[in-house]
Amino acid sequence: MEKKASVEDHSVPEDVISGTITPYRQTQRGLSPRHVQLMAIGGSIGTGLFVGIGSYLRDAGPLSVFLGYLCYGIFFIWPCNLCVGKMCAYLPIRGSIFELAARYIDPAFGFAMGWVYFYGGLMLVCTEYAAVATVMQYWNTSVNPAVWVAMALVVCFLLNVVAVKWYGESEFIMASTKVLLLIGLVLLTFITMVGGNPNHDVYGFRNWTNGVMHEYYTDGTTGRFLGFFSVMVYAGFSVAGPDLPALAAGEIQNPRFTIPRVVKMTFYRIVGFYVIGVFAVGIICPSQDPRLLSAIDNGSAGSAASPWVIGITNLNIHGLPDLINLLILLAGWSCGNAYLYSSSRTLYSLARDGQAPAFLLKCTAAGVPIHCVATVSVLSCITFLVASNSSSTVFYWFVDLTTCALIVTYTSMVIVFLAWYRALRAQGISRTSLPWQSPLQPYSAILAVIIGCTVTLFNGFTVFKPFSVQGFITSYFGLALWVVMFVFWKLWHRTEWVDPAKADIYKGKAEIDEECRVWEEGGMQERRRQLAEMGCVRRCWERMW
Repeated sequence: MEKKASVEDHSVPEDVISGTITPYRQTQRGLSPRHVQLMAIGGSIGTGLFVGIGSYLRDAGPLSVFLGYLCYGIFFIWPCNLCVGKMCAYLPIRGSIFELAARYIDPAFGFAMGWVYFYGGLMLVCTEYAAVATVMQYWNTSVNPAVWVAMALVVCFLLNVVAVKWYGESEFIMASTKVLLLIGLVLLTFITMVGGNPNHDVYGFRNWTNGVMHEYYTDGTTGRFLGFFSVMVYAGFSVAGPDLPALAAGEIQNPRFTIPRVVKMTFYRIVGFYVIGVFAVGIICPSQDPRLLSAIDNGSAGSAASPWVIGITNLNIHGLPDLINLLILLAGWSCGNAYLYSSSRTLYSLARDGQAPAFLLKCTAAGVPIHCVATVSVLSCITFLVASNSSSTVFYWFVDLTTCALIVTYTSMVIVFLAWYRALRAQGISRTSLPWQSPLQPYSAILAVIIGCTVTLFNGFTVFKPFSVQGFITSYFGLALWVVMFVFWKLWHRTEWVDPAKADIYKGKAEIDEECRVWEEGGMQERRRQLAEMGCVRRCWERMW
């Protein structure tokens, strides 16, 4: 008797799986815990923290920059990570959180959320490609920046079409480089501020004495508050959210063990890296330094506009600008690589739910959604606008287009959690029965929704007086797209709001339980290997902190 093939046996021909015709393979669980940890910690650390932060240091002052990142990280990003981690640990499906939105709220909500995140991820890919072109001009201004965009695009495409475990390895290496760069800059700041510099200048907190909260957009206390708020808006672009672990949930090994540990172990490091990083940059570089002001006003490229490099130059430390510029280049490249991955998985998720063309479901034998990766790569060719415009100008266009979409998506993720939480209560399911119980729920989630909505609505406050059509479009396009997509799907398919008592919280769970049993019940050797692997990474970070 001929043996039937298992659904999870990807060596079986595509058209014969358990006696049924299935035209596409699916993604595979090839991301190990260390891959996911570094994706969560460093995947979104791009050029924004190393170069773009300079304009906010100039406009808002060092204390506003520090407080803006601190508040955004603690009161918004932390609850987002907790909410997404708790949901995905319970049901780490390949359809990702957008399918959960359709189950717990409304199919139109999931449709709008998925397409807005896809748009935001695509814009972020373009942002980092433009950043690569900008940074390359530090060394060579005679070559058209479109050449550097093409170079970044091809490399990121190749890294994303190999098996996901090799993508994980490449991102592990590049993310580690970014983290080490940031740690090195923080240590350099500490050493130099206590006198360890060629000038033997014990400058300490001297740069915090001449106005730490600058007036921005208007005068007085209101102006200082708006400076702080503008930093929170920029943090929405530059601080990593829960999107990469959420979208990778269907490709993580032992997800119910890995996801909670990733959420618990990496969030404090993320906040620590960002908050301590911006604290250090306000120490080493004066916010009103003439070099910083002229570099930003003149649109200088690469590390020439980086407050880190300007501070180092002021201390007569030679030889570092080229090295830092190279590492900033790798940071931008890595961030583009990470968001090519996440935006392609978003397309795959939408296709699985019938909200995107079915051809996007095509996966290679290695489990890579090849048509999704190719589609994102083709659309990212709009970055070639740098061929006819300043690369730094194009970079800031994409920053504005990205910020609103990311904040809207993160806020939507928390709303999905609250709907799931409500469904659990309506169906009498105790929190203690879940794989992981995150703290401070649902109160921190409610606070995150309030902050997310506030930042979204007022992120473009500077475009109204004087009114800027271009600024208004780039600041609010993500929100407008969400509303349009929601209304379109709602009217076209006449979808209904989900009753919490009838919300489908079990679909796919049996398959996930079966898939995870190899790790959770019979795979003790694998569990010990993962514990050892994660313990090694954890001990490494704990020594640093």
